[in-house]
Amino acid sequence: MTDLLTDTFGRRHTYLRISLTERCNLRCRYCMPAGGVPLRPREEILTFEEIERLARLFVRAGVEKIRLTGGEPLVRTGMEALVEALGALPGLRTLALTTNGLLLPKKLPRLHAAGVNLLNISLDTLRPERFDHITRRQGLALVLHAIDLAIAYGYDPVKVNCVVMRGFNDDELADFVALTETKPIEVRFIEYMPFAGNGWQDARFMPYRDMLARLGERFPVLERLDDGPNATAKTYRVPGFRGRIGFITSMSEHFCDGCNRLRLTADGNLKVCLFGRAEVSLRDALRAGATDDELGAIIRAAVRRKKAAHAGMHTLAKAENRPMILIGG
Repeated sequence: MTDLLTDTFGRRHTYLRISLTERCNLRCRYCMPAGGVPLRPREEILTFEEIERLARLFVRAGVEKIRLTGGEPLVRTGMEALVEALGALPGLRTLALTTNGLLLPKKLPRLHAAGVNLLNISLDTLRPERFDHITRRQGLALVLHAIDLAIAYGYDPVKVNCVVMRGFNDDELADFVALTETKPIEVRFIEYMPFAGNGWQDARFMPYRDMLARLGERFPVLERLDDGPNATAKTYRVPGFRGRIGFITSMSEHFCDGCNRLRLTADGNLKVCLFGRAEVSLRDALRAGATDDELGAIIRAAVRRKKAAHAGMHTLAKAENRPMILIGG
């Protein structure tokens, strides 16, 4: 299984993102249609036992980091028990969670004890009325409380994911950076990406170079930091600030050549590229009685079909793909 996760371009995949559910307690405009999305029947979603078996297989093959996503992963009943099982996997170095934060205060004590050692909390605005508009729900105060609680539990940094849209929330960039002055936060500004049903418009797209220019009006000096070979973010710090900022430049300056990520959807499909249509069902193979070696062969074949890079923003805007909510953030 030594070459199970290496593609034909020499990229070794050590990072697996697992979606626990297609359900979410928010309705963010850039993520899903206003009416939500058709949800699969419960029996089509991976069980915790199936997730644990696949995770164990991936870790044995070389995955060192697992991130739990959704939908909103915290809405899945009993997910804490799964986290405890994953946290005990030998060889797993990082167990991460991406959440909108609404349910985090109630669940964080057990998640922290189970081994979740990296937190990303999604937040696209610091203004209550705008939060209500973007998410079609209320709850900004709860999210801000979740961030402070994560800091109190020792997460450093707490990563705050902010999808930036021109004319929508780009006037808050400097306000987000100001959060990093005294708090151990890494604000990650994410370029708006086209997905089915999210109303993507070219006019709303704001490349990171434009974000940098906007920030330069208030913070004329931004210190560039070193990023790892598989980093998705270009990171900076305002000199003297405790935290930092990052830019996820998936559209304007992709980082496909260093991609080490695979995705497992809630219904058990393996996606080797966030933006690719190609998927293969590990769930069906599992339920047909596949051995670990047979599952490994399916995974190896999928990884070796991974392309060098995604097709580009304007092509992706016209291509068919799942809505982001059904892929896993």
